[in-house]
Amino acid sequence: MIKKLSAVIPALLILLALTASCIEDGYVTSPSATPVFSVEELDMGTYFTGQPTPTARFVVHNRYDKVLNISSVTLREGDTGVFRVNVDGFAGSSFSNVEIRPNDSIYVFVEATLPVNSSPGLTVTEGHLDFVTNGVTSTVLLRASGQDVVRRTAVTVTADETWTAEYPYQVFDSLVVAEGATLRLDAGVKLHFHDGAYMRVYGSLVTDGTPDDIVEMTGDRTDNVVGDISFDLMASQWVGLHFAPESRGNRLSHTVVRNTVSGVAADSLSAVTMVNCRLRNSAGYALTTRHADVTLAGCEVADASLGAMMMHGGKVTANHCTFANYYLFTAPRGAIVQFDHYDSDTDDGSGAPYLSADITNSIVYGLGTDLSVADFSGTDVTIRSCVLKSAGSDDDNFIRCVWDTDPVFATVRSDYFFDYRLKPESPVLFSADPQLTLPETAMDFYGTPRLPSPRPGAYQTAPEEPEE
Repeated sequence: MIKKLSAVIPALLILLALTASCIEDGYVTSPSATPVFSVEELDMGTYFTGQPTPTARFVVHNRYDKVLNISSVTLREGDTGVFRVNVDGFAGSSFSNVEIRPNDSIYVFVEATLPVNSSPGLTVTEGHLDFVTNGVTSTVLLRASGQDVVRRTAVTVTADETWTAEYPYQVFDSLVVAEGATLRLDAGVKLHFHDGAYMRVYGSLVTDGTPDDIVEMTGDRTDNVVGDISFDLMASQWVGLHFAPESRGNRLSHTVVRNTVSGVAADSLSAVTMVNCRLRNSAGYALTTRHADVTLAGCEVADASLGAMMMHGGKVTANHCTFANYYLFTAPRGAIVQFDHYDSDTDDGSGAPYLSADITNSIVYGLGTDLSVADFSGTDVTIRSCVLKSAGSDDDNFIRCVWDTDPVFATVRSDYFFDYRLKPESPVLFSADPQLTLPETAMDFYGTPRLPSPRPGAYQTAPEEPEE
């Protein structure tokens, strides 16, 4: 028996030695063998303080043919409540022996709740995620900028108020201006509406934006949908801006309204003037007028699933406007500019007057059909000195128009770049009639004077080149 054991023991020792050698050979152990990170610095962007940020991520690669063992991953600042990390599916602030298979990778997810700054400016908060591999420490810098915000929930303005631009506003549920009250938004005010929130005006809304300090009404997502595609391009982030029936005294200047479900809507007997405004990115129409009195001066109305604008009765004046539709997320469901309740055939039975529309020095171009109506004979609709996509001809309602001509916008839809200024090679730069330029459109959105040689559409300013 002893002889048999003495013969087996050396064989077992050899087997154990070989097994240990195989295990050791399965790991890369050189101090020069370290992970490769998809980023050296993870810049998460700018977010409102006091609430969780969206989740950012980066990738940790093992470029070797053996297993890479990261002996520790540590959030240097510890569990402070600012940054939170998840490494390969496990949440915490410290991790041990994180293994990455040969030529494989793992994800690291990061989110944060940024501390309140108690000041209007941005405050940058940094964290450090340390990876120790084979005795060597590598660090990924975490960075996020925090912006304090005034949060308003289910607000009803019942008396005249002025909101200043010291801090942006985040609106939950609703912002309502009651009948008899006026809400004035100073230059530079930014309203960020949360998902499902809306603004409704029964009284009056006045915005005092300028070329240098525009007023913005947008969703409250400041990150990217995916890659470099910003939420600025996304519709349906909030419901939209609604002027209720008989709302009067509304004047918006240098104001941007975007990311809506239903855009801007002016209802029966309301009166709204918009000067150098930009309405875009809606899942419905960017602008709807229904038996309303609406003046558009130097405005861009663009990028909406159902069409850029719908006019239903009422009175509409549009001078130096750009109506364009290169909406990203669905094929156009209707003409760029649509008309209804303009004659007896389209009468809605309301007894309200038919549409009276005067569109001058404007551009209607983009995907799909430009106008929902080709013949306005006998109606009070006139389109003068406009650039149109249709291959039509002038008549008593279409006067000195440029037909079937691409205005050559700077927009590059495939690159998610939407700029409706005219490129220098545009064939229509000099097609506008200076005698039709109204005093309200003497300068464009950017503050560039139009006269003496106005360009058609909303913009006199030359475009910038898209970033590479």
